[in-house]
Amino acid sequence: MPPLLYFRQMKIYTRSGDKGETGLLGGGRVSKADLRIEAYGSLDELNASLGVLAQYVSSEDIDSIRRVQSALFVIGSHLAAGRSEKPVPLPELEAEEITWLEKDIDRRQEEVSPMRHFILPGSCIAEAYAHLARTICRRAERRLVALHEVEPLNPLFLQYLNRLSDWLFILGRHLSHRLGAEEIPWVPRKS
Repeated sequence: MPPLLYFRQMKIYTRSGDKGETGLLGGGRVSKADLRIEAYGSLDELNASLGVLAQYVSSEDIDSIRRVQSALFVIGSHLAAGRSEKPVPLPELEAEEITWLEKDIDRRQEEVSPMRHFILPGSCIAEAYAHLARTICRRAERRLVALHEVEPLNPLFLQYLNRLSDWLFILGRHLSHRLGAEEIPWVPRKS
């Protein structure tokens, strides 16, 4: 693994963002409403939601979640660096991470029954948190696409988030299955 960034002890508050700007890794400042900040802020929110989900799953699933969280940090570090004034050594997202998601989706899908209806999140707390993370992932993906349209990003970042939302969907179904929770079918109400 490439060397990670070395951080010196710093204060949590700097007052430098009090006027609505934030600093990028390696230098430069942008508005806190910048597409780049929206994108990596959504990744941060996704990562935090995965941390909550990890409190409700088995150790095997925790390992998988930690792997995903690490990949999200890699993507986020590239977004935070932006067009750095000073080059910053960053770890790379490997295509292998997308392959791993696909294989894990296939493995988990083999263990659950085929879908015969749309499902409502909420069969159990772990499944509900997986679906919450999935929706945050979709928003993060939309934010990265918006940024990519004005400033091209590594295409692996977009592929990873697209596959990750699929992984979170099947993870939710797999958690319901493993925990013996009955999925909640969506039944349209008649007028």
